[in-house]
Amino acid sequence: MSGRTEPATDAVAATAERLAVLIGAGVPPAAAWRHLAEAEAETDPGSPQRGTAGPVVAAARAATAGEGTAAALLRGAGGLPAETQDAWAALAAAWHVAELAGAPPAACLRCLAGSLRELGRVQRQIAVALAAPRATARMVMAMPVIAVLFGLALGFDTLRILTTTVPGLACAAAAGLLMLAATAWNRRLVRRASPPERAPGLSLDMLAVAMTGGVSVVRARELTAQSLPARLAASRAELAAADDVLGLAERAGVPAAELLRSEAAARRSRAATEAERRAVALSVRLMAPLGVCVLPAFMLVGVVPLLLSIVSSTVAGFG
Repeated sequence: MSGRTEPATDAVAATAERLAVLIGAGVPPAAAWRHLAEAEAETDPGSPQRGTAGPVVAAARAATAGEGTAAALLRGAGGLPAETQDAWAALAAAWHVAELAGAPPAACLRCLAGSLRELGRVQRQIAVALAAPRATARMVMAMPVIAVLFGLALGFDTLRILTTTVPGLACAAAAGLLMLAATAWNRRLVRRASPPERAPGLSLDMLAVAMTGGVSVVRARELTAQSLPARLAASRAELAAADDVLGLAERAGVPAAELLRSEAAARRSRAATEAERRAVALSVRLMAPLGVCVLPAFMLVGVVPLLLSIVSSTVAGFG
């Protein structure tokens, strides 16, 4: 996404999988983090494309010193792009929940890796869905500049009129204000079209991790709420959706963890569908700033100076 060869979410998922393999093979958690930090130092010395070296090194140092690994992951991810920070926040939350609930770390990490890869797929779908409307918005913003160049190509001195005459300066100022309004309007429309949840289903996955450790439902909810960092506030609110799933599991007498993971996957699928719907609606809504702001700006810097140039040339000819 955004030109990167590997999405940040997939890079964090790969880290979780490596941890799961090492811990599952009997390597102590502190040593597993240290091995990963050494590997990252060789293959990813602070590369912004992956953004894994900083958090892994911070976690390795904290684990070796007997300090909080989850907090170290969040500190190490500070300054990285929002999407990368969200992925590390998810890993930190899962690690913290597994520690507090006594759940098997390897199994929890494998489940988290699968969730992160699914989340990465959803984020890629969202990026693809919004790519065309965003490109359209950028393209139409260039129309007034094209208008000026078009007038110059026809042999009219529109640029001089826009910069040296009172009517031209008034047109340029009005067009500039219109373009500023269009830019703000477009950004607001794109921002509103972006999905409100950046990690759908995460809290349900964390709740499933906690219940894997054998704790009660009440305790699992407490641990999940405590472990989710503030930047994943939407995931905290998502915990309310777990009540129906837990009730169904209790009535049916089946393990709640699998139902929670199924509901989490369903929420991610719905998020992708909703993102596509928002992208389609955005394509239509972008016509409003185009008609209200961009086209008038196009007329002010393209057509009006052209007419003024023709009038001035005609008057000069009669003179």
